[in-house]
Amino acid sequence: MIFDGSFNLSKCDFHTHTVYCDGKNTAEEMVLSAIDKGLECIGISMHSYLDFVDFGSCESLESETKLVEEVAALKEKYKDKIKVLCGLEMDYHSNHTPKGFDYLIGSVHFFEVDGKHYSIDYSPERFRAIINDVFDGDVYAACENYFNNLKNVVEKHSVDIIGHFDLVTKFNEVDKTIDERNPRYVKAWKDAADKLLKYGKPFEINTGAISRGYRTTPYPSFSMIEYIKANGGKLILSSDSHSAKNIAFEYDKWQTLL
Repeated sequence: MIFDGSFNLSKCDFHTHTVYCDGKNTAEEMVLSAIDKGLECIGISMHSYLDFVDFGSCESLESETKLVEEVAALKEKYKDKIKVLCGLEMDYHSNHTPKGFDYLIGSVHFFEVDGKHYSIDYSPERFRAIINDVFDGDVYAACENYFNNLKNVVEKHSVDIIGHFDLVTKFNEVDKTIDERNPRYVKAWKDAADKLLKYGKPFEINTGAISRGYRTTPYPSFSMIEYIKANGGKLILSSDSHSAKNIAFEYDKWQTLL
Protein backbone atom coordinates (compact mmCIF):
# COMPACT_ATOMS: atom_id res chain seq x y z
CA MET A 1 0.00 0.00 0.00
CA ILE A 2 2.74 2.44 0.95
CA PHE A 3 5.34 1.49 -1.62
CA ASP A 4 3.16 0.68 -4.64
CA GLY A 5 4.08 3.88 -6.51
CA SER A 6 1.07 5.83 -5.27
CA PHE A 7 3.24 8.45 -3.55
CA ASN A 8 6.35 10.47 -4.23
CA LEU A 9 8.29 9.02 -1.29
CA SER A 10 10.43 12.15 -0.96
CA LYS A 11 7.14 13.88 -0.09
CA CYS A 12 6.17 11.37 2.63
CA ASP A 13 7.15 10.98 6.27
CA PHE A 14 6.15 7.70 7.89
CA HIS A 15 8.11 7.85 11.16
CA THR A 16 6.74 10.38 13.67
CA HIS A 17 5.97 10.50 17.38
CA THR A 18 3.19 12.37 19.16
CA VAL A 19 1.92 12.82 22.71
CA TYR A 20 0.74 9.22 22.50
CA CYS A 21 4.34 8.31 23.33
CA ASP A 22 7.40 10.57 23.70
CA GLY A 23 6.48 13.27 21.17
CA LYS A 24 5.63 16.90 21.94
CA ASN A 25 2.66 17.52 19.66
CA THR A 26 -0.76 16.04 19.03
CA ALA A 27 -1.50 13.88 16.02
CA GLU A 28 -3.52 16.66 14.43
CA GLU A 29 -0.70 19.17 14.92
CA MET A 30 1.63 16.76 13.12
CA VAL A 31 -0.83 16.45 10.22
CA LEU A 32 -1.18 20.22 9.93
CA SER A 33 2.60 20.63 9.88
CA ALA A 34 2.88 18.03 7.12
CA ILE A 35 0.27 19.90 5.07
CA ASP A 36 2.13 23.16 5.63
CA LYS A 37 5.36 21.54 4.43
CA GLY A 38 3.71 20.29 1.24
CA LEU A 39 3.85 16.57 1.94
CA GLU A 40 1.66 14.14 0.02
CA CYS A 41 1.45 11.61 2.86
CA ILE A 42 2.04 11.68 6.61
CA GLY A 43 2.28 8.64 8.82
CA ILE A 44 1.32 9.19 12.44
CA SER A 45 3.15 6.54 14.43
CA MET A 46 4.08 5.66 18.00
CA HIS A 47 6.35 3.29 19.88
CA SER A 48 4.89 -0.13 20.47
CA TYR A 49 3.94 -1.43 23.89
CA LEU A 50 6.68 -3.22 25.83
CA ASP A 51 5.61 -5.35 28.76
CA PHE A 52 8.91 -4.84 30.63
CA VAL A 53 8.77 -1.01 30.67
CA ASP A 54 6.31 1.13 32.63
CA PHE A 55 5.48 4.21 30.57
CA GLY A 56 2.36 5.00 32.56
CA SER A 57 -0.51 5.94 30.25
CA CYS A 58 1.80 6.20 27.22
CA GLU A 59 2.92 3.35 24.99
CA SER A 60 0.24 1.04 26.34
CA LEU A 61 -2.09 -1.27 24.47
CA GLU A 62 -4.86 1.22 25.24
CA SER A 63 -2.93 4.11 23.76
CA GLU A 64 -2.27 2.09 20.58
CA THR A 65 -6.03 1.62 20.20
CA LYS A 66 -6.70 5.32 20.85
CA LEU A 67 -4.14 6.38 18.24
CA VAL A 68 -5.72 4.15 15.61
CA GLU A 69 -9.11 5.67 16.39
CA GLU A 70 -7.87 9.27 16.29
CA VAL A 71 -5.94 8.80 13.06
CA ALA A 72 -9.03 7.28 11.45
CA ALA A 73 -10.84 10.55 12.15
CA LEU A 74 -7.92 12.61 10.86
CA LYS A 75 -7.82 10.58 7.64
CA GLU A 76 -11.38 11.62 6.92
CA LYS A 77 -11.00 15.23 8.11
CA TYR A 78 -7.99 15.99 5.92
CA LYS A 79 -8.59 13.61 3.00
CA ASP A 80 -8.73 16.47 0.49
CA LYS A 81 -5.36 17.87 1.62
CA ILE A 82 -3.11 14.94 2.48
CA LYS A 83 -3.06 11.16 2.81
CA VAL A 84 -2.90 10.26 6.51
CA LEU A 85 -1.76 6.79 7.62
CA CYS A 86 -1.39 5.17 11.02
CA GLY A 87 1.87 3.41 11.89
CA LEU A 88 3.52 1.64 14.79
CA GLU A 89 7.23 1.51 15.53
CA MET A 90 7.26 -2.15 16.40
CA ASP A 91 10.17 -2.92 18.67
CA TYR A 92 11.70 -6.37 18.24
CA HIS A 93 11.14 -6.96 21.97
CA SER A 94 7.40 -6.27 21.82
CA ASN A 95 5.32 -9.39 22.36
CA HIS A 96 1.83 -8.55 21.17
CA THR A 97 0.00 -8.48 17.84
CA PRO A 98 -0.94 -4.90 16.89
CA LYS A 99 -4.29 -4.22 15.28
CA GLY A 100 -5.57 -1.51 12.97
CA PHE A 101 -2.26 -0.04 11.78
CA ASP A 102 -1.51 0.68 8.14
CA TYR A 103 2.18 -0.21 8.48
CA LEU A 104 4.85 -1.24 10.99
CA ILE A 105 8.37 0.13 11.43
CA GLY A 106 10.81 -2.48 12.72
CA SER A 107 13.35 -1.35 15.29
CA VAL A 108 15.36 -2.34 18.35
CA HIS A 109 15.76 0.02 21.31
CA PHE A 110 17.12 -2.39 23.92
CA PHE A 111 20.00 -4.75 24.45
CA GLU A 112 18.77 -8.05 25.90
CA VAL A 113 21.07 -9.98 28.24
CA ASP A 114 19.96 -12.88 30.44
CA GLY A 115 16.32 -11.88 30.09
CA LYS A 116 16.95 -8.27 31.13
CA HIS A 117 16.63 -5.23 28.86
CA TYR A 118 18.87 -2.16 28.72
CA SER A 119 18.07 1.01 26.78
CA ILE A 120 20.35 1.68 23.83
CA ASP A 121 19.51 5.32 23.10
CA TYR A 122 18.62 7.00 26.39
CA SER A 123 21.83 9.02 26.88
CA PRO A 124 25.58 8.81 26.19
CA GLU A 125 26.21 8.30 29.90
CA ARG A 126 23.81 5.38 30.19
CA PHE A 127 25.13 3.83 27.00
CA ARG A 128 28.68 3.90 28.40
CA ALA A 129 27.52 2.49 31.72
CA ILE A 130 25.74 -0.41 30.02
CA ILE A 131 28.83 -1.23 27.97
CA ASN A 132 30.96 -1.27 31.11
CA ASP A 133 28.55 -2.96 33.51
CA VAL A 134 26.63 -5.36 31.28
CA PHE A 135 29.13 -6.13 28.51
CA ASP A 136 32.34 -5.90 30.58
CA GLY A 137 33.56 -3.00 28.47
CA ASP A 138 33.18 -4.84 25.16
CA VAL A 139 31.25 -2.40 22.98
CA TYR A 140 31.37 -4.78 20.00
CA ALA A 141 29.60 -7.49 22.00
CA ALA A 142 26.86 -4.93 22.58
CA CYS A 143 26.71 -4.11 18.87
CA GLU A 144 26.52 -7.81 18.02
CA ASN A 145 23.66 -8.17 20.50
CA TYR A 146 21.82 -5.30 18.83
CA PHE A 147 22.27 -6.42 15.23
CA ASN A 148 21.48 -10.06 16.08
CA ASN A 149 18.05 -8.92 17.22
CA LEU A 150 17.49 -6.36 14.48
CA LYS A 151 18.15 -8.88 11.71
CA ASN A 152 15.17 -10.91 12.95
CA VAL A 153 12.64 -8.07 13.27
CA VAL A 154 10.94 -8.79 9.93
CA GLU A 155 10.76 -12.51 10.67
CA LYS A 156 9.20 -11.85 14.09
CA HIS A 157 6.83 -8.98 13.33
CA SER A 158 6.37 -8.78 9.52
CA VAL A 159 7.29 -5.10 9.55
CA ASP A 160 7.12 -2.88 6.47
CA ILE A 161 10.09 -0.55 7.12
CA ILE A 162 13.51 -1.04 8.76
CA GLY A 163 13.99 1.76 11.29
CA HIS A 164 17.28 3.55 12.16
CA PHE A 165 19.47 0.59 11.21
CA ASP A 166 22.56 1.68 13.18
CA LEU A 167 20.88 3.14 16.27
CA VAL A 168 23.84 1.96 18.38
CA THR A 169 25.83 4.86 16.88
CA LYS A 170 23.37 7.53 18.02
CA PHE A 171 25.92 9.07 20.39
CA ASN A 172 29.05 8.13 18.49
CA GLU A 173 29.77 11.65 17.25
CA VAL A 174 29.53 13.24 20.70
CA ASP A 175 31.00 10.35 22.71
CA LYS A 176 32.93 8.08 20.39
CA THR A 177 32.88 4.53 21.74
CA ILE A 178 32.56 2.52 18.51
CA ASP A 179 35.17 2.27 15.78
CA GLU A 180 32.81 1.77 12.87
CA ARG A 181 35.65 0.25 10.83
CA ASN A 182 36.25 -2.49 13.42
CA PRO A 183 35.89 -5.92 11.73
CA ARG A 184 33.51 -7.21 14.39
CA TYR A 185 31.26 -4.20 13.98
CA VAL A 186 31.31 -4.42 10.18
CA LYS A 187 30.57 -8.15 10.23
CA ALA A 188 27.66 -7.65 12.65
CA TRP A 189 25.91 -5.02 10.57
CA LYS A 190 26.57 -6.75 7.26
CA ASP A 191 25.14 -10.00 8.59
CA ALA A 192 22.01 -8.13 9.67
CA ALA A 193 21.75 -6.20 6.40
CA ASP A 194 22.16 -9.36 4.33
CA LYS A 195 19.28 -11.08 6.10
CA LEU A 196 17.01 -8.03 6.03
CA LEU A 197 17.70 -7.33 2.36
CA LYS A 198 16.15 -10.68 1.46
CA TYR A 199 12.72 -9.41 2.53
CA GLY A 200 12.76 -6.40 0.19
CA LYS A 201 11.69 -3.99 2.90
CA PRO A 202 12.94 -0.39 2.64
CA PHE A 203 15.52 0.93 5.07
CA GLU A 204 15.04 4.41 6.51
CA ILE A 205 17.37 7.27 5.86
CA ASN A 206 16.46 8.70 9.24
CA THR A 207 17.22 12.32 10.19
CA GLY A 208 15.89 12.13 13.74
CA ALA A 209 19.23 12.22 15.57
CA ILE A 210 20.27 15.25 13.51
CA SER A 211 17.22 17.25 14.60
CA ARG A 212 17.93 16.35 18.22
CA GLY A 213 21.58 17.40 18.01
CA TYR A 214 23.30 14.03 18.37
CA ARG A 215 24.44 13.51 14.79
CA THR A 216 25.31 15.57 11.74
CA THR A 217 24.43 12.78 9.30
CA PRO A 218 21.43 10.45 9.10
CA TYR A 219 21.06 6.83 10.06
CA PRO A 220 22.37 4.62 8.58
CA SER A 221 25.99 5.58 7.85
CA PHE A 222 27.03 6.40 4.30
CA SER A 223 28.90 3.10 3.97
CA MET A 224 25.77 1.21 5.02
CA ILE A 225 23.63 3.16 2.57
CA GLU A 226 26.00 2.31 -0.27
CA TYR A 227 26.02 -1.36 0.77
CA ILE A 228 22.23 -1.46 0.84
CA LYS A 229 21.97 0.16 -2.60
CA ALA A 230 24.71 -2.05 -4.07
CA ASN A 231 22.79 -5.12 -2.94
CA GLY A 232 19.46 -4.09 -4.40
CA GLY A 233 17.95 -2.61 -1.24
CA LYS A 234 15.33 0.10 -1.06
CA LEU A 235 15.62 3.36 0.88
CA ILE A 236 13.11 5.95 2.07
CA LEU A 237 13.43 9.22 3.95
CA SER A 238 12.00 9.62 7.43
CA SER A 239 12.32 12.30 10.10
CA ASP A 240 11.62 10.23 13.22
CA SER A 241 10.16 13.54 14.32
CA HIS A 242 9.13 14.04 17.93
CA SER A 243 7.72 17.51 17.22
CA ALA A 244 5.63 19.13 14.50
CA LYS A 245 8.41 21.52 13.49
CA ASN A 246 10.71 18.63 12.55
CA ILE A 247 8.42 16.85 10.11
CA ALA A 248 10.46 15.99 6.97
CA PHE A 249 13.56 17.36 8.68
CA GLU A 250 16.39 18.12 6.19
CA TYR A 251 14.73 16.11 3.41
CA ASP A 252 16.03 18.60 0.85
CA LYS A 253 19.61 18.02 2.05
CA TRP A 254 19.59 14.22 2.10
CA GLN A 255 17.21 13.08 -0.62
CA THR A 256 20.14 12.68 -3.03
CA LEU A 257 21.17 9.67 -0.91
CA LEU A 258 18.16 7.84 -2.31
